[in-house]
Amino acid sequence: MKKIFFLLLFSLTLVSCKENKPKLLKYGAYENKIDALISKMTLEEKIGQTNLRGVSSRAKILPEDLKESVKNGNVGAFLNIMNLDYVDELQRLAIEESPNGIPLIFGRDVIHGFKTLFPIPLGLAATWDAQIVEKSSEIAAFEASAAGIRWTFAPMLDIARDSRWGRIAESPGEDTYLATILGEAYIKGFQGDDLSNPHRIAASAKHYIAYGAAIGGRDYNTVNLSEPLLRNVYLPPFKSAIDAGAATVMSSFNEINGIPATGNEFLLKDVLRGELQFDGFVVSDWDSVIEMIEHGFARDEKHAGELAAKAGLDMEMTSEAYENHLKELIKENKVTIEELNEFVRNILRIKFRLGLFENPYRNKKHTGNFYAEKHLKEAKKAAIESTVLLKNKNSILPISTKAKVAIIGPLANAPHEQLGTWAFDGEKEHTNTPLLAYKNANANFKFAKGLTHSRDISKKGFKKAIEIAKKSDVILFFGGEEAILSGEAHSRANIDLPGAQEELINELAKTGKPIVLVIMAGRPITITNIIEKTDAVLMAWHPGTMGGEALYEVLHGIKSPEGRLPVSWPKTAGQLPFFYNHKNTGRPADSTSFIPMEKIPIAAWQSSLGNDSHYLDAGFTPHFPFGFGLTYTSFNYSDMSISKNTIHFNEDLEVKVSIKNTGEKDGKELVQLYVQDLVGSITRPVKELKRFKHVFLKSGETKEISFKISSKDLEFVNHKIIKAAEEGTFNLWVGPNAAQGLKTSFILQK
Repeated sequence: MKKIFFLLLFSLTLVSCKENKPKLLKYGAYENKIDALISKMTLEEKIGQTNLRGVSSRAKILPEDLKESVKNGNVGAFLNIMNLDYVDELQRLAIEESPNGIPLIFGRDVIHGFKTLFPIPLGLAATWDAQIVEKSSEIAAFEASAAGIRWTFAPMLDIARDSRWGRIAESPGEDTYLATILGEAYIKGFQGDDLSNPHRIAASAKHYIAYGAAIGGRDYNTVNLSEPLLRNVYLPPFKSAIDAGAATVMSSFNEINGIPATGNEFLLKDVLRGELQFDGFVVSDWDSVIEMIEHGFARDEKHAGELAAKAGLDMEMTSEAYENHLKELIKENKVTIEELNEFVRNILRIKFRLGLFENPYRNKKHTGNFYAEKHLKEAKKAAIESTVLLKNKNSILPISTKAKVAIIGPLANAPHEQLGTWAFDGEKEHTNTPLLAYKNANANFKFAKGLTHSRDISKKGFKKAIEIAKKSDVILFFGGEEAILSGEAHSRANIDLPGAQEELINELAKTGKPIVLVIMAGRPITITNIIEKTDAVLMAWHPGTMGGEALYEVLHGIKSPEGRLPVSWPKTAGQLPFFYNHKNTGRPADSTSFIPMEKIPIAAWQSSLGNDSHYLDAGFTPHFPFGFGLTYTSFNYSDMSISKNTIHFNEDLEVKVSIKNTGEKDGKELVQLYVQDLVGSITRPVKELKRFKHVFLKSGETKEISFKISSKDLEFVNHKIIKAAEEGTFNLWVGPNAAQGLKTSFILQK
């Protein structure tokens, strides 16, 4: 009954969705070989293909029972096998001693680099640059494949609207359109045009689905959302990745409307296989099959295995519900042999596409060129272009190279922390920190940490920090949060600077010296308490291996900061979740009627105080809006025009706008186009990003920029699960971020 009710409530009418028409899947040239191989496999071998096993990457020995399982054909893939001798031996056993010689896939969390670490994914999203994202994952694949890794558990495509969530660090941010662009780029980078290329690795689009919508930003938590919201916001990045050829998909930990994703037949079969035409294999997240017991959805391990199998999960990561119970479940007719065959078929298809049957062994001559100059160059470029300038009072940045600089803060020389979350294989010995960059540049600086680490509450180091600050022309404070404070299971209720960092900044401000705050963190950090004490603020995220040199060049104007926020930056954690593309409500907030808490009269008569949706103490706007980022120059937008005031469903609308660099320096602007559907059959967001362009302008130069959109860009899934654009009036903005821009309107009609 649970399943029937869910399908009725959540799916409504699958046949009504225009994109749900069945298509004939075209799997490729390997299907006959796959069928022939399956016909020779025993039931135990078939179940073995669904088993993803692993040992600690720090394991000193390879367990004999694990080797025996491979000999018997009872393992399909491994994760975290980082000893190359183990990789070689396990693959040899699978090829030479297992009954049918089926190769293994070796997987690893290669998230934002392997040895050469790029900025964390949220930082890469801040580049708004698909080429940078594609190049970063191409280099990651090249390096990782040298270790026998042919499968990564990336990219993470979860839309993240709550900065308290630790895994926002791994996300493409809060916007669906940007995430679809970057999702495609990740897949192309990891997989290339030919998955059998031994220097490429299979990607896994994760976490399917809506993991980023967990209540309260608490990892692994419950998700409740409507199907239109699922389809309009959370599903498109996965569709983009699958259209780009994503080899695998990972089911998420969370439940959605009462049903865990790993046991969700509607999502895994009807949507993923039926609608999106996915023909790779679906792997569970770590233990997410048996975690359905804790969810209260499965009675025991056997029942969890049954639910996952009936939902269409192909491979089980680490837990053993399939290994222990599939044989019995098939005997009891609770799972069919045809269903198991389909799991195996999906898994073998990817093994064939990876070329593992022809070339199962790693190429021992392939070194990966770890930390090659060209790899470091790309990592540095990504770090520069991900850096977001949030404040620059009196144009204090860039700093003269002749200035006496005080380098202070717990992250000025923290090589491990700078790499960020999910940096298993990065080596801090190769990290270029800000302090190292200043040393290499023979700059005029003094250094005092002030705090030993980001959470340090001791004030022992304050005295030395203040001493060097007084003798400087400018203070560079490198603060933020350590790598361990973001990522999986690392959600925070308070996202201020941890430890005594705010206290130290307050003390440094008393010296009267200008302060440049450089933040390294896995999420936006609320700086409302101390921003007035600073003269400039740079968000560097966790910038990876080359972060120090990149920041040196940005701070001194050798390069300009080019990043733009991929998430709204909150004033306080109490505003979260916060996202620019929210709904209006019946009483939208308005700056003309809003009364802040400090201006409410004493003993005021009880009233609704503005009658709109806001917080008395934090208002209704973010500290910095989505898409925001300053440069070392300024731009002016003018002369916006549209080709027609009314367009039909078969027509394009051309939008033109002039951009002038009004500053004294050359620079790059990120021009953003947003649309609002004023009236819909379901309420629509106040704004939605539809296009963007990077535009380089010399000082004083003007360029006319054009965009094209059509009714296709105005489509959404309504309450009847029909995807279509609707007639009516639309607002359109072109500007530098979600809060600013030139505005016009047009009409869509049949």
